[in-house]
Amino acid sequence: MNLKTALMELQCEMVAERNLVNPKEITWLQYDILYQVEKEGEILPSDLSLILGVSRTKLSKALKSLKQMEYIEQLPNKLDGRELYTSLTDSGKELLESISEKHNSLYKIALESFDKEEQKEFIHLSNILSNELRKTRIEKDE
Repeated sequence: MNLKTALMELQCEMVAERNLVNPKEITWLQYDILYQVEKEGEILPSDLSLILGVSRTKLSKALKSLKQMEYIEQLPNKLDGRELYTSLTDSGKELLESISEKHNSLYKIALESFDKEEQKEFIHLSNILSNELRKTRIEKDE
């Protein structure tokens, strides 16, 4: 198997796993937004747009839905009231916690599949690729 095939196989498997754990009530984009908001604590939509590689219009629609579902809240920036900081509500945190519990099965499989040295190598290589993909996407949008 070559690198391209290995990447395609991994991507297909990760999408299949994601389908198993992502609740039907939210889209993948909405999940990604919630995940990034949780990771950052609070974040501006412009930053989310860059991180996720989606248009401001598409992001705005997803944020509006998440706000209606009461998973996020948006509060004005004290320095510039036109900017809205997005943060999770308690309901949003609970939703992510339930999804996280389902992700544990993927983690357990990885623990069983890799020895300690392979785990370190996988983490290292995954971080290199993830960071490069993110960097390339963000530079492209600037």
